[in-house]
Amino acid sequence: MNTEYKEIELAKSLTQKYKQLKDVIAKVIIGQEDVIEKLFISILCNNHSLLVGVPGLAKTLLVKSLSDVLDLSFNRIQFTPDLMPSDITGSEILDENRKFKFIKGPLFSNIILADEINRTPPKTQAALLEAMQEKSVTAAGVNYILPRPFFVLATQNPIEQEGTYPLPEAQLDRFMFHIPVEYPSEKEEVAIVMETTENQKITLEKIMGETEILHFQDLVKEVPVTDSLVQFAVSLVRKSRPIPGNTFAEEFISWGAGPRASQNLILAAKAHALLHGKYAPDQEDVLKMAPDILRHRILFNYKAQAKGVDIQSYLNQI
Repeated sequence: MNTEYKEIELAKSLTQKYKQLKDVIAKVIIGQEDVIEKLFISILCNNHSLLVGVPGLAKTLLVKSLSDVLDLSFNRIQFTPDLMPSDITGSEILDENRKFKFIKGPLFSNIILADEINRTPPKTQAALLEAMQEKSVTAAGVNYILPRPFFVLATQNPIEQEGTYPLPEAQLDRFMFHIPVEYPSEKEEVAIVMETTENQKITLEKIMGETEILHFQDLVKEVPVTDSLVQFAVSLVRKSRPIPGNTFAEEFISWGAGPRASQNLILAAKAHALLHGKYAPDQEDVLKMAPDILRHRILFNYKAQAKGVDIQSYLNQI
């Protein structure tokens, strides 16, 4: 009973901390509440997120602000066509004693902003993939553990832009969320221009640190979930697959979401419930999380492209 009481108190603390986090980030980021929520949920679930939108929508500033508020170490890696794997993981050098010494790369940080991730070739993306999945990097046959917590929050330009490489499906699947970053409303844009063209310096308050985040991650896993809700989430994911009985999917989809999507859907629903003062998730939480979890895990075939089938309309149909 004592353990249950502590978990309830921790859940209340998380809800309160989340409100404070939103208030503090609002000092520098106007709007984008849904994006902020999804990023924080991915952190609570010990997972990664992909932000997709045109340049100039404050994606980089948002991630940097989040790391400041959470008091986590932060590194920004600008992905370019000539970026090599050792540029991000680190490399061995000869020291003054003529012995090899490993110099850690920028991946050795709590939050990694992989800026314009789709501008670097697959070889470097593969090096990042190991870090995302294993939370470690390998150099010269030696495995180095990355700090905890560890998150990759990547930004991606729309794939139609010049000089971009499509991310491998295996790497896309490692991202919990594919979050579209939309243009601000007219009212928000006016406020952005007003605030960013004045001479002011804003210091962001620290809301929590590494230890608290690790406790909250454990709390998310402890949240109870019913068998029926798990069945509902799995059924939702299975509708994206071209399997017998899914008529639309069989006709228009090459492949759909795998089991990792089902796992992420339940984890995200748990975190979403906690942030909104609930101690267990329901179907509303699952449905709220589903579009950004499924969006990057469904590949349409040429027939779908010829008929103009849109991913968002299909997600709404599911």
